[in-house]
Amino acid sequence: MSTALYDLTVGSYLQIVEAAVNVMQKGAEHCSEQGIDVNDMVAARLHEDMNPLHFQAVCVAHHSMGALKGIQAGEFAPPSGYGEMDYAGLQALLEETASFLRGLDADAVNGLSGGKLVFKIGGNEIPFSVENFVLSFSLPNFYFHATTLYDILRQQGVSLGKMDFLGALKVG
Repeated sequence: MSTALYDLTVGSYLQIVEAAVNVMQKGAEHCSEQGIDVNDMVAARLHEDMNPLHFQAVCVAHHSMGALKGIQAGEFAPPSGYGEMDYAGLQALLEETASFLRGLDADAVNGLSGGKLVFKIGGNEIPFSVENFVLSFSLPNFYFHATTLYDILRQQGVSLGKMDFLGALKVG
């Protein structure tokens, strides 16, 4: 039995994007309770040579909503055009991403199965099948950035646990 493209993409992305929305809300609540300017979190990093929370949130959106748009277009590139955002803007981006994912039609997404996609980075073009793009590039990047977003907020003192990262499990 194979997994449908919709379940592999939208099902996986939506679970974690919705969890990231909740994690960001907990971050905002923590800042409010502690008298911390929530916008100070936007530039927080795990390590000096890693990208800040802003980049992590943008990449969660880009490697889910952006990946599906790329699959539809047959072309994907590194994130651009997101601009600078404050904490509330990042929360809104993740909420927009969740809404976009909820609005996708399963048959339409499944109809993209077997297609081709080119990842364009600099002057390079890397050809993928849709499935290989999702499995070997999009999902690993998506989970990396979602984990890093969670870790940054956790490092900043936000009370988070594993279930906050996992979100609503698909049981049954």
